[in-house]
Amino acid sequence: MASREPSTRVRELIREAARVALNPSEQWLEEFDRATLAAAPPIADNPDLATVIKSSNRANLRHFAAANLRNPGEPVPANLGTEPLRMARDLVRLGLETLTPDVYRVGQNVAWQRWTDIAFGLTSDPQELRDLLNVPFRAATAFIDTTLAGIATQMELEHHELTRNIRAERRKIVELLLDGAPVNREYAEARLGYPLDRSHTAAIIWSDQPDADSDMLDRVVDAFNHAVGCPSALAVVASTATRWVWLRDVDALDGDHIRQLLHNAPQVRIAVGTTVPGIDGFRRSHGDALTTARMMIRLRSPQRFAFFADVDMVALLTENAVSADDFIAKTLGEFEAASPVLQSTLLTFINQQCNASRAARLLYTHRNTLMNRLEAAQRLLPRPLDDSTVRVAVALEALRWRARQTGDSAKQH
Repeated sequence: MASREPSTRVRELIREAARVALNPSEQWLEEFDRATLAAAPPIADNPDLATVIKSSNRANLRHFAAANLRNPGEPVPANLGTEPLRMARDLVRLGLETLTPDVYRVGQNVAWQRWTDIAFGLTSDPQELRDLLNVPFRAATAFIDTTLAGIATQMELEHHELTRNIRAERRKIVELLLDGAPVNREYAEARLGYPLDRSHTAAIIWSDQPDADSDMLDRVVDAFNHAVGCPSALAVVASTATRWVWLRDVDALDGDHIRQLLHNAPQVRIAVGTTVPGIDGFRRSHGDALTTARMMIRLRSPQRFAFFADVDMVALLTENAVSADDFIAKTLGEFEAASPVLQSTLLTFINQQCNASRAARLLYTHRNTLMNRLEAAQRLLPRPLDDSTVRVAVALEALRWRARQTGDSAKQH
């Protein structure tokens, strides 16, 4: 039995609901993102991929609502635009393409709950309400089905491309090495063009923009390799916006040189692991670099470059962001909102074993000025510094890597 056409009144209600749906609150969008990512933990654990998925899901929301605004009650064409196809490409490259239906279906359920809320706010007439729900529901189900079919076709094309792509082979070998799989070392070295029986220093180089220019990111990788004196480093494409890098037999890296090369790539960040020998070192250094990168992303840090050795304690402290914020607030009290100069002065003083003369020299300031700043800091701290020196130092280190305010952190992205 064919469904009857919606009345003119219902079409107008659908159009009005679509207009409301096109303007969701940021709070609802964040709830929508959390729900869809929760359906696929491997995606949620990959920050740059999670950003791509969020962008695709929001594009689907806009596509469906805009179609109903133009042609209320009519079938909605598949969304095979830039965002969904980029998502398909990255999921294939990461071997996560089977998660696509889960993400879409959960997104559909969450979006439909909001549509239902909107509908009940527009009419109380039972027949109008029934049509206002039934007609768009059928359209939404068909829209998701056709979009998934189009994405499946794109994923198949991506699979064919990747099987011919040397980059995919290198990534697969690297993943096996990182997973501790029994890979023949000579074979791996030959395919990667990189010796594994040396010392390794891993780095994660990524862009804050999920649609980053791939060529630009590769140029940054090349510049990084030359800056640290290892032009024949191993570089692997982890995703559209991320590269994994391994340097062999390098001496201590110059952080200033690395920060300098980032001046021309404002959206790019670099995290560097420890230097460790052998295949185990290949894995461990990458893990350290990954921990550093995740910490920078988690804290929305304004810093664009970090060594694991400088942040290992902060990374551990901030694994639970809520607990870390609570620790900082309780330890620093009003001093959390103090000026960066005052905070830097206190941290330098503590790092110099509370030696005022040494701290003043490092800060290029007069000792009396330093003492005045320390007195001001002490007035803002909830406990005497003598009783909480270590805790204050740890809290200030964490604060240095965390964005100072929500507004500030938003500007970083």
